Amino acid sequence: MNSGNNIGGARKRRSQISRQILTQYVLTVIGFVAALLLCYFLAWLFCTQFIWLDTDPLYYFLKTIQYTFPLWGTLIAFIGVVLITRHYLLKPLSYLDEVIAAAEQLSQSNEKPIILSEPMKSVQNELNLTREQALHNERSAKEAEQRKNDLIVYLAHDLKTPLTSVIGYMTLLRDEPQISPELRAKYIGIALSKAERLEELINEFFDITRFNLSHLTLEEESVNLTRMLEQIAFEFQPVFAEKELVCETRLAPDVQLVCDPDKLERVFDNLLRNAAFYSYPKTQILLSLEQGESQVAIKVQNRGKTISPEKLARIFEQFFRLDSARASSTGGAGLGLAIAKEIVELHGGSITAESAGESIAFTVELPLNRQKIV
Repeated sequence: MNSGNNIGGARKRRSQISRQILTQYVLTVIGFVAALLLCYFLAWLFCTQFIWLDTDPLYYFLKTIQYTFPLWGTLIAFIGVVLITRHYLLKPLSYLDEVIAAAEQLSQSNEKPIILSEPMKSVQNELNLTREQALHNERSAKEAEQRKNDLIVYLAHDLKTPLTSVIGYMTLLRDEPQISPELRAKYIGIALSKAERLEELINEFFDITRFNLSHLTLEEESVNLTRMLEQIAFEFQPVFAEKELVCETRLAPDVQLVCDPDKLERVFDNLLRNAAFYSYPKTQILLSLEQGESQVAIKVQNRGKTISPEKLARIFEQFFRLDSARASSTGGAGLGLAIAKEIVELHGGSITAESAGESIAFTVELPLNRQKIV
């Protein structure tokens, strides 16, 4: 809808310029012809103030002009209209030359602002907005590509650490058959932990590939959102227990929603995982669900270090991580919130983040009147 409005507005501005030139042309032609007739009438009126004699040579000259006025008047009018037409034909052509030059400047990603003539100010403003948007998109794409490349290098490097540990402990188990059961259990536990971390890193590689090469599509059905959130919160109990966190749920009962449950589960999984990771130990995480007339609001709130406004503004960017320092045990690809935002928007909803006073809150709003796609 927005793109259609922009195109319609651009066409309207172009038609305004065309109408302005056409109006100026018509008025100039009418004014020129009217001025020619007025000059003839004033000259005739002036000549009638005198008494002319047949013997006066000027009398015959003026009479000749009077009789031949339709001829020479038409000739002068024709020449004048041709010159006026030439002028107004060259004017839009000069505007076209300006626009072509501006288009070349746009194609070169030149940061110098576009300057057009006064009648083209509206077009100039529009082109400058387009130029700024293109430059912004280009910078954003380069930054995202650089962050992605950096993360791939980091992840590739981090793959070696858990893989080396798994191989090392498995080798110890193979080479020392007489090892005690306690030590064997310890080695197996460490190897399993490292293997799970290896799986997480590999999944992050898949996330990067899927996010860049495919578009998410929804497989919708009617689900009980309240039960979904209860189940997700229950499954996170072991994760919360590691930092002695308490998850409080305030869920409106039996909320029915048409959605893609698998993808929406990924959104809430990511939000709760982030809440657990960034929470202070022994604090509370609040998961709430409120139902309005036309939408539902799901909020995940936790106690943790306040996120700065600069980072908060970029928190949904792909490959952006709050903690820029690489950590093998906790480092992520920075895609979770970006993918969550895309999933929520595909459902016609919105996701926002706020942080103040050592509190972090994510709010997901989803429409209730969404119809199931058949």
